[in-house]
Amino acid sequence: MNILVTGSAGFVGRNLVENLKTIRDGKNTTRPSLTIGEIYEYDLPNTEEELDEWCRKADFVFNLAGVNRPKDSSEFKEGNFGFAGHLLELLKKHGNTCPVMLSSSIQASLSGRFGTSEYGISKRDGEELFFEYSKETGAKVMVYRFPNLAGKWVRPNYNSAVGTFCNAVANDLPYTVNDRNTELELLFIDDLIEEMYDALEGHPHRCDFEGDGMTPAPCEDGRYCYCPVTHKATLGEIVDLLESFNRLNDTFLIPEIPKGSFASKLYSMYLSYLPEEKTVYPLRMNVDERGVFTELIKTANNGQVSINIARPGNTRGQHWHNSKWEIFIVVSGHGLIQERKIGINPETGKEYEVHGFEVYGEEMRAVIMLPGYTHNIINLDKERDLVTVMWANEAFDPNHPDTFREDV
Repeated sequence: MNILVTGSAGFVGRNLVENLKTIRDGKNTTRPSLTIGEIYEYDLPNTEEELDEWCRKADFVFNLAGVNRPKDSSEFKEGNFGFAGHLLELLKKHGNTCPVMLSSSIQASLSGRFGTSEYGISKRDGEELFFEYSKETGAKVMVYRFPNLAGKWVRPNYNSAVGTFCNAVANDLPYTVNDRNTELELLFIDDLIEEMYDALEGHPHRCDFEGDGMTPAPCEDGRYCYCPVTHKATLGEIVDLLESFNRLNDTFLIPEIPKGSFASKLYSMYLSYLPEEKTVYPLRMNVDERGVFTELIKTANNGQVSINIARPGNTRGQHWHNSKWEIFIVVSGHGLIQERKIGINPETGKEYEVHGFEVYGEEMRAVIMLPGYTHNIINLDKERDLVTVMWANEAFDPNHPDTFREDV
């Protein structure tokens, strides 16, 4: 399958092209039914001859070309309606009735610079052009109305408030929120790409649009298409999350970001705006004669990860917890982990037995530190440091440390 992407240098186009390449090159195997040959990337630098040739060869067309922020309505019609008509004429010239997808931004059409009527009608004219083309040629068309788009590579200070906020917070720039209660519906680029794959496979999500022209009503024979996964959030919620992300370098505390959640997707977007100097940050290393203990990452509800380095012949730990539990994984060196239940065994009248686990970086295994058991880790090597990755189910709280000194 040869694919033509117009507007390939834009936000959606760049993301789509790079992801199509991963399928073409066998790096993404989640869509085994798709076999991609040539990917034709058309944008302003390309020639009319190239567009003509690619319209002849294409097996699927993503029409993402257009003018996002025109100087006037005539430029909008020329850049969107005019190009779309020209594209369809070239396809008809070659008798190419391959499927064609059209992106039509709700944000632009319903709240554009020229007001709903003028700008919106131009958008609808473009949609109708595709529907008429389908009636005339029998070609399948997929017309999408996208809400506010978000994700990596969105151009800040252009037509995306979220992109502008991400860039400002990541780079410590000033920004203004006019109304924290303003709610946006956001479509993240990765969810959009998945829908584009569905369209390529011939099963896009179809719908009609209700009276406001923005709310999709899913139906199998719908005239339009839509992306089923979107998120709604207020500007206040967005900037508060972004500011919490920006504090990570100081607190090491990662906020709640469940997989697939709005916070997770926004965090990924935010990271794409970080300047080079903020992609590296120092860690607080607690150093003494025994070695080094460093907290790496803390989370509100999923514990923390730390690195412990024990010098040759040294012992770390020698404490117990009431409810906290930990997992130790030696990743380099040769050590001994010991655990002993606190108190006296009533059956023997003596201290409980010490359990020992010899561990090697060359043969990693996880050892659980049990609540109510004092524990330690000993570096048995006389020359090399012992390096251990430690996960605790809760972040250390200096006001309630739940850590009590006792030798194993």
